[in-house]
Amino acid sequence: MRHALITAGAKGLGRKVTELLLERGYSVTVNYRSDEAAVRSLQEKYAHLKDRLQFVRGDVTKKEDLSVLVESALQRFGRIDCLINNAGPYIFERKKLADYTEEEWYEMIEGNLSAVFHLVKKTIPLMRKQRFGRIITYGFQGAADAPGWVHRSAFSAAKVGLVSLTKTIALEEAEYGITANMVCPGNIVGEMKEATIAYARTKNDEETPIGRSGTGEDIARVIAFLCEEDSDMITGAVIDVTGGVNVLHRYRT
Repeated sequence: MRHALITAGAKGLGRKVTELLLERGYSVTVNYRSDEAAVRSLQEKYAHLKDRLQFVRGDVTKKEDLSVLVESALQRFGRIDCLINNAGPYIFERKKLADYTEEEWYEMIEGNLSAVFHLVKKTIPLMRKQRFGRIITYGFQGAADAPGWVHRSAFSAAKVGLVSLTKTIALEEAEYGITANMVCPGNIVGEMKEATIAYARTKNDEETPIGRSGTGEDIARVIAFLCEEDSDMITGAVIDVTGGVNVLHRYRT
């Protein structure tokens, strides 16, 4: 049985990944920071799969918490096949780089870039022994081209750095059967993070060219595909899942 470790996997986009992998037969270790209600909701929904699901509380900006997370996954399931770096701090206030505090800057870098380093540092040796591994990171629309993103400087800097890190891991670890890919969600907000594609199609979205909002299911489907054994030809890829929406410049005239 393949085992997946998912950061921030109890709610939002991460919850849909957790659900889909459980439904496809994986065992899953879910990291969460504080939302106990979201954890209880998943526990109740998948009570029949409790032997394949565990939750570990921790903050991805703290490497000590990440160590506990990996150790807990190994103790319970004995392996880590898929590392899905879903967690990523984000500052919703729109402001220029010069107006960021040092604390905000470091939170963005630690949570979106350094956290991935700490996790892959601990999981790649395990994946090498298994001769199999799937590493998934998250980016933003067009991240592979290192675009400027007004009012999102710290977040975008971390994610663009993560693009290069992801591609480098893909090259360095290919001989061990390990792939690394980045998925870049579009403008998926509010209830749509945990929504299904079928639900999205019942609601018109004039801002998205395909006519509906993106959903958590859209992201989960791509990640589940990348985690498959026969998806090994796809590595070092940065995949936009946006429905054609212009995420970066929708506020600019």
